[in-house]
Amino acid sequence: MKKMIVLMLMLMISLYAVSGSAVTFMDAHGNTVELDETLSAYADFDMLGGANAREGETNLGDFWTDALRWFAASGLLNASFEEDDVKAGLTLEADEAHIVALWNAGNLREDLASGVFTAEQIAQVLPYPNKVAVVYMTGEQLQRQLEACAQGLPVSDESMDACAAFMQVSGIEYTVDLTRPYEAGEPYGDHWRKAEKISRVSVTSVNGQPFEPDAVYAVITSNANFNGMDVSYVMKEAAEADERSTITTAVVRDVIWQYLTDVLSNRIGSEYEKPQGRIQIVK
Repeated sequence: MKKMIVLMLMLMISLYAVSGSAVTFMDAHGNTVELDETLSAYADFDMLGGANAREGETNLGDFWTDALRWFAASGLLNASFEEDDVKAGLTLEADEAHIVALWNAGNLREDLASGVFTAEQIAQVLPYPNKVAVVYMTGEQLQRQLEACAQGLPVSDESMDACAAFMQVSGIEYTVDLTRPYEAGEPYGDHWRKAEKISRVSVTSVNGQPFEPDAVYAVITSNANFNGMDVSYVMKEAAEADERSTITTAVVRDVIWQYLTDVLSNRIGSEYEKPQGRIQIVK
């Protein structure tokens, strides 16, 4: 019976794709964006963003970062470099084992409910015109980035804003040990302090391989984090230090749909029923 229901819903998606029309969406900056309402897909499960994504790994965080990492590892990212970067011969300079994706929880604004969803629901999850960026970071820099971004944990009414920086990930397994104190340094932004040292975050592995503090990883993220949003000061410093780091022309919401279409056949299924165990929170 369940299989029959799913097949009927998938048929509805196909029919909807033929008859749909463009709609407008007001993004978080007050800009009117035209969305392609011929895009539709189906989620077997509720995909959790919002407050849930600020306190630990969620299935939506896994899905979202997987899309970004896939976009880079598949080679599609190379077609999205700015014209000047292309003229300079810039391409993604990392093998698949050294490509990871980071996405801050504050940019997963809403849950994605199970059932049929369209471009409008994806825009509600990410109501910003973010573009895909790549930052080359050493393993040590990557660990410091995760340390700073987890400083708001455990989530409380007082730390909810700080937890917007918490990173969902693809290609990384890491642990946040809340039994240890966060070593706070100088203030950064409205809600954060820089990490004086790495005290709570340990990286278990990267793409199934041992973590290498001295290795260079290509970190796929958004232009906002590239520019130091929230407490991404380590990422900003790394981007400024390595001229290969850049913001591409690829729009994140478009990449999400491309992953849905090309990899998942427009259905978020059992692989995203639950968080996949990439982030461990020790309380």
